[in-house]
Amino acid sequence: MDTQATTEDLLYEVRDGIGYITFNRPQTRNAMTFAMYARLAEICDEVSKTNADGVKVLIITGAGEKAFAAGTDISQFRAFKTAQDALDYEARGDKVQTTIERCPIPIIAAIAGACTGGGFGIAACCDMRISTADARFGFPISRTLGNCLSMANYARLYALLGPAKVKDIVFTARLMNADEALASGLVSEVLPDAAAVHARAEELARTIAGHAPLTIRATKEALRRIGQNLRPDEDDKDLIVMCYTSEDFREGMEAFLNKRKPVWRGV
Repeated sequence: MDTQATTEDLLYEVRDGIGYITFNRPQTRNAMTFAMYARLAEICDEVSKTNADGVKVLIITGAGEKAFAAGTDISQFRAFKTAQDALDYEARGDKVQTTIERCPIPIIAAIAGACTGGGFGIAACCDMRISTADARFGFPISRTLGNCLSMANYARLYALLGPAKVKDIVFTARLMNADEALASGLVSEVLPDAAAVHARAEELARTIAGHAPLTIRATKEALRRIGQNLRPDEDDKDLIVMCYTSEDFREGMEAFLNKRKPVWRGV
């Protein structure tokens, strides 16, 4: 059965048992709106609970060739007024990412161009990642916004990259290129361009779809449970509030939106 569900900013269709999710804001390098995050979680939740369309593998990608997703749309942060706004934002993000991780079917991230911020967070929750040769990965928040990640996000990156690499890319705000991502195990394959990535993602999806589904489900869930042991019991609310309610965060946001360099004060 082939089905299609389309919104303006996120596209979803199912063809021959493969579900295709596309972030569809190429004019903003597929920057994520809150509604896009919610729709992504909704699709993964629907597949987890009913899977009426018989989806065997999901492929997540971004429209165009410039970005998988370049983080959250920064303009939405202008509405933040209180500490609770920041806590709610990170809690929603963690809920979306947990829904991706808990989805019982394999999810492949087909990455072209920028995979940064929230886009990197989504890709990190997928089971497999393949990219173009010009792909770039990172969380440049120490240069752009002055915010922080949730403890759950840091734990995911710790499991994927190790603590030294996480500190390296966050402290320096540099972006990893595709070769470094391949060497670190972040991506499993690097292809010449977006067309090759999409073709290979579909080939991988069809290969996986033909294998024993319970073996794949058990493996995915077992590794998720192992990863849960890395999640800290400590609360991160103080860290989130410190960053998101700071004058630096407001300065970083306004500087980003006005295309100027922020002036950091540490307050």
